[in-house]
Amino acid sequence: MPSKPIALISFQEQDNLGVGYIASLLLQNKYSVRIIDFRVGKEKVLEELRKVDPLLVGFSLIFQYHLYDFAELIEYLRVCGVKAHFCIGGHYPSLRRDEVLQVIPGIDSIALFEGEHTFLELARSIHEGREWREIRGLAYRRNGSMVVNPLRALEEDLDNLPPPVRNPTRQSILGKKIATIIAGRGCLYNCSFCSIRQFYSSPPGRVKRIRRPEMVAREIELLHKEMDCSIFMFQDDDFPVAKKSGREWATRFCSELRNRGLHDRILWKISCRCDEIEPSLFRMMKDSGLWLVYLGIESGTDTGLRLMNKHLSAETNLHAVHLLKRLGINYEYGFMLFDPSTTFQSVKENLDFLEKICGDGSAPVTFCKMLPYAGTPIERELKRSGRLKVLRPGYEDYDFGDESIDDLYRFVSDCFNDWIASHEGVLNLSKWVKYHISVKKRCYPATSAVDEVADEVARAVSVSNLYLLGRLKVLADLFCSTNDGERDPERLLAIRKDVAATHAQFQARLKGLIRDVKGLAA
Repeated sequence: MPSKPIALISFQEQDNLGVGYIASLLLQNKYSVRIIDFRVGKEKVLEELRKVDPLLVGFSLIFQYHLYDFAELIEYLRVCGVKAHFCIGGHYPSLRRDEVLQVIPGIDSIALFEGEHTFLELARSIHEGREWREIRGLAYRRNGSMVVNPLRALEEDLDNLPPPVRNPTRQSILGKKIATIIAGRGCLYNCSFCSIRQFYSSPPGRVKRIRRPEMVAREIELLHKEMDCSIFMFQDDDFPVAKKSGREWATRFCSELRNRGLHDRILWKISCRCDEIEPSLFRMMKDSGLWLVYLGIESGTDTGLRLMNKHLSAETNLHAVHLLKRLGINYEYGFMLFDPSTTFQSVKENLDFLEKICGDGSAPVTFCKMLPYAGTPIERELKRSGRLKVLRPGYEDYDFGDESIDDLYRFVSDCFNDWIASHEGVLNLSKWVKYHISVKKRCYPATSAVDEVADEVARAVSVSNLYLLGRLKVLADLFCSTNDGERDPERLLAIRKDVAATHAQFQARLKGLIRDVKGLAA
């Protein structure tokens, strides 16, 4: 075993499974590993690295817009004398390696795409003093130019990888610990705003690979027994439920959970498309612990869905939500109220759609702007049409083509930032109290009191949803008006103050409901 460990630096708010799989493969090959949470700050990271004097340092850049945060950290570490080989990986470094090498000169190499075997070979080469620059799947600088070695094939059988290393589980709901897990990697769809297809189709190999359901159930069983985890969040971009093969996989998986006695002791969450929800299959999955489905709805208009290359209709999205409601399965969703084709008419149609699906409080209202992430079809289209604004490497944006919509977006983003983006905002608190209700119903003795609190939660979320949508409709009308006097600063300031005050009221109410559920589970 090498005398020096390998350090891996990444966001660890939840399990970073990419880093976890790399760490497990290193451990399997007799390397010691130290995982450091990027969020502890650069001084603490430096302190940790000085303690272990690593052979190699890996950085996981999973969020494109944290490029400069990583650049600052790496420059700081180099200035402070850390001389180990620095390798970075992730979606953005793989798809924009030239920009990463430009912005972060302290990086020695980039592990492209799936990094487990590339990083292991890099560790071996550095440990044994061998030349590392010929390793497949690496990019690096040579004489001021970028060199990209031939890409390494994707791992064909994901069950060949040892289970990922996990930090001690910190997150829990009513005492039930949460773990993340995958059933597979890759996605066969090609939504215009998503880089997943580009990421997995660049190297040789099958774009989508699924683990054996027996192995997934076994990992859940081990996590349940050894780490006391009862809530499992599948991080697959598209859980295997589509077509005959997906239905067969899900059926085998649920059968495995039952055979292991897990079906009535755990809860699990998946992500899927709206056209993949089949009533009998999802009823069976619910009976085996499925409690939450994330839907990539994205738009409530057929025009918006065509721009996104979703190959879905607004009616299909609406039908999917209604199915989940009838089955008693919670849902969350992604929704892009603003995209490059946005008009005031589309904003109003989308707000009406959101009112249809969650005006009843079945899920909290959420929305965002479509961003042109690296490697996405929408980025290429905006560039082709001359609309892409490159603010600096890693930061790209666009205007809507109508200054009034630009004004509306800026105001809405600022006015509702705490509501949508804050950890203690109404959106997050609404999700959290619903999680608590689900765990209480599944894992604790049934009582009429919890049903009463659940009804109160639905009413509270409904009222907050309708308030938010109502304010957005008013703002859309104001910014659409040709009469500038309708948008005078005093009126907008009054709306901003009302939103802030109402947000505080809903925060207090939702926090009180969370306390009520905790009291019922005590």
